[in-house]
Amino acid sequence: MDGTPHISRTATGYRLRATLDLPRPLDEVFAFFADAHNLERLTPSFLRFTVRTPAPIEMRCGTLIDYGLRLRGLPFRWRSEIAVWEPPLRFADRQVRGPYRHWFHEHRFSAIDPGTRCEDTVDYRVPGGALVHRLLVRRDVERIFRYRAEVLRALFDSA
Repeated sequence: MDGTPHISRTATGYRLRATLDLPRPLDEVFAFFADAHNLERLTPSFLRFTVRTPAPIEMRCGTLIDYGLRLRGLPFRWRSEIAVWEPPLRFADRQVRGPYRHWFHEHRFSAIDPGTRCEDTVDYRVPGGALVHRLLVRRDVERIFRYRAEVLRALFDSA
């Protein structure tokens, strides 16, 4: 699986799915994702994304993490909450405050031969509905997840 994002319409918004196979052990891959500050490495520079919560961040259900970013030049603050924490198999974060009407991102990890399969499912809704999604948001979300897959491949293929 190459990490290519696929977006579909749902009854209430949109769903992104992406699956990426990495040639490294499950515990190593999960540990990378469990460090919230690694999200800066996985986010394209056009978003000017920063983790505002100081390290170390103790990951568990209920952990709140603050970020700063820019969308189309406009500054945003984003707060997410860890809604599910089941190491090393899955975790999920949900937007508490941010640019989306709804954002729930589930990360699943499974051991494969060789390495680890990473599966992302993001359910989201955008202000402005279908037109805004089609003209602006869809391209950005796809671009972010394509970039993320490229960085992960580069990090874990060379590890």
